Amino acid sequence: MYISRRRRKRRSILPFIIIGLLLIGAAYVINQSANLIELRNPLVPPEPTPTPTRSALSYLAEAESLYANGQIPEAIDAYAGVAALEPDNDEALRWQARLHALLGHTAAAVTLAQKAVDIDPTEPRNLAVLAMALDWNKQYDDALKTALNALDLDATLPEAHAYLAEIYMDKGIWALALEEAQTAVKLDENSVEAWRTLGYVLDQQGRRDEALQAYDRAIALHPKLGYLYIGKGYVYLAGGDYEKALAEFQRAVNVNPNSADGYDALGWGHMLAGASDRAVLTLEKAIAIDPEYKPAYGDWAVAYYARRNYEKAVELFERAIAMNYATPEYYYELGLSYIYKEPEDCARAVPWLRKALELNPDNPQARQGLDYCAKRK
Repeated sequence: MYISRRRRKRRSILPFIIIGLLLIGAAYVINQSANLIELRNPLVPPEPTPTPTRSALSYLAEAESLYANGQIPEAIDAYAGVAALEPDNDEALRWQARLHALLGHTAAAVTLAQKAVDIDPTEPRNLAVLAMALDWNKQYDDALKTALNALDLDATLPEAHAYLAEIYMDKGIWALALEEAQTAVKLDENSVEAWRTLGYVLDQQGRRDEALQAYDRAIALHPKLGYLYIGKGYVYLAGGDYEKALAEFQRAVNVNPNSADGYDALGWGHMLAGASDRAVLTLEKAIAIDPEYKPAYGDWAVAYYARRNYEKAVELFERAIAMNYATPEYYYELGLSYIYKEPEDCARAVPWLRKALELNPDNPQARQGLDYCAKRK
């Protein structure tokens, strides 16, 4: 019997090829992933995500907002942030200089303003602020030249006229001071600096009612700038109205509690009003806020001198003089403090009394102190 043999159906190898390719692909992915994954020590914390870097524009916007709110020290820091990112930004340096001057940091103001001028000597605003800084640093001749140079570049710049007016007043040139201050106001009735300077010039010339009106115009334009209230307070102080002066100084403290100048003015007001104890405490606050605020050391010394605490007065007078901030009175009061303290010290008193006479040969207190020490030999 013939039995036929059934032919077996041949299988396709395509599925095996596909499976093989998938296995090869999976192995490749696993291998690449292993290369990318770093094994981390669980005891070492992961590195933090980098903090995004602030832009100069962000710092600038913050600085302008802080200044508008009267926060001068904070605005300085923000402008410094701009300058750190853009070292050639003369505007940021110029603003820092002006604000440092307002805080009494006149040497720093001169340095920053000079840097702005070095970057762009053709920008009249740079020269104007440098003139202001030099004037406030008592470099009157250099300030005058710089202000005139600013006006050579732009004769219509109101701030340049304002700062020139202040320089003329500080040099005792009354007529030109008033003329320049009035010009500044005419050029821009919305300039805070123009009205402030006009108030200063009028006050120095004894026209106190007009000075108060000028300061009121400046305050209306920017009510959160403490130094405007200080200027107005000094007008009242010159007229002997201590109550109104102290009220203005307190307003300065209220609007700018982180600035030393308000506390310094308030302390000096208390001193002249006969409250030396309150003066000492208030001036201490000024220096606690800003240890580099030069005027407060001399005022604080005078307050201790009035309280007959001559040991402390000696320390503070010498500190003020070392900081290159002294009036002629400081020298003879320092000399007399050495005489009055216990034990008296004529050897240290005499050089300061002689310095006082160099500055003012007709100073009776200095001469009396020298005569006293001469008799003690």
